[in-house]
Amino acid sequence: MKSFVSLINSFFFVITLVLFQSQVHASEQQWQEFVNDYTQHLEHKLKSKGIPGAALSIVNGPDDTHIQGFGVTKLNKGLAVNAHTRFRLASVSKTFAGSLSAKLANEGKFSLDDPVSKFIPAFANTDYKNNLKVFHLLSHSSGLVPNAYDNLIESRMSYPDIVQKLLSVEPICQPGQCYGYQNVMFSLIAEVIKSSTKLDYSRWMSEFIFSPLNMNDASLGYTAMVIDDNYAHPHVRGRKRWHTAKLKKNYYKVLPAAGVNASASDMAIWLKAQLGYYPTVLSSAVLASQTRPYTHTKKELRRRVWKKHLSEAYYGLGWRVYEYDNETIYYHSGWVQGYRSDLVVIPHLNIGFSLILNAETGIINELTTEFIDRVLLFKRSQQLAMYKEEDK
Repeated sequence: MKSFVSLINSFFFVITLVLFQSQVHASEQQWQEFVNDYTQHLEHKLKSKGIPGAALSIVNGPDDTHIQGFGVTKLNKGLAVNAHTRFRLASVSKTFAGSLSAKLANEGKFSLDDPVSKFIPAFANTDYKNNLKVFHLLSHSSGLVPNAYDNLIESRMSYPDIVQKLLSVEPICQPGQCYGYQNVMFSLIAEVIKSSTKLDYSRWMSEFIFSPLNMNDASLGYTAMVIDDNYAHPHVRGRKRWHTAKLKKNYYKVLPAAGVNASASDMAIWLKAQLGYYPTVLSSAVLASQTRPYTHTKKELRRRVWKKHLSEAYYGLGWRVYEYDNETIYYHSGWVQGYRSDLVVIPHLNIGFSLILNAETGIINELTTEFIDRVLLFKRSQQLAMYKEEDK
């Protein structure tokens, strides 16, 4: 009798396993169809606008990765964009600065609550004194008018000279009391890191972020961007067509704010790291710290494309934190001459998305929004179907 019962149990176990494997296969197939549909839509949109080139990365959990290049690195005699073509990330670079800073703070190299004057003594003689904390730099809550001295980044003035002028600017509010997006002030985190660790920002990023994550194409600065021909040249619009522009060095002055170069392959890894799949590099504590809602960014609730979707908007450490259709998402965009970039992490769904264009165009807003809307509908439909199946 026991043998018969064991046989029946084994039979039901096998049936359950087969059904489970069948459901997994069906789910994987549905996801692939979803990705194919989206990439076809994206490719059609890019071609309709004549966008020279793009790099797409989509991750779904630790093992499902889609990487694809579109178009060419430049319009005249350019190379085909591939998984390892380098693009400028512009302000998406801030997500790297936020992660590194949260990591170093977690390891006790400094505290996010330390006064900036502890590392940059010149601040002790300003209106800030000891009120300006490290986390204020990274969360755009220093109290300065938005984009203070960004115009000087475009000039020939050196970064140290720009900072000297910054020291004389009178704050419009006390640190932590208002939001003002910064590039110059944000990049002072490099000075904090060097002062507290005796290693410069570039070395920390290269040896403790890029290298252990095997982001083999990622780099900082102009020289690394143009090391070989497999990089996306910038393009600007003029007289109803795209023109290849000169790659400018100016925003490379502010490496933490806008200095990272990376490929679609790199960005897939970066998305997985943000989803917690590289805990030895970015632990759960680090990820939680960098996406803590430090600064309320109410103006973001009026973003034209997302206005009907957003209920809350904050800035963490180099990351925007949104409540988008009842889903928490982490986001950042980037824009320098000739490039646009978007990065989206949906932690609850284990989904990540990166799109980079070598052209200045607002079409990226539409493409990113479409991905978010489509993936939320897809995942929620899957979950609903699963619940209905369980109720049978």
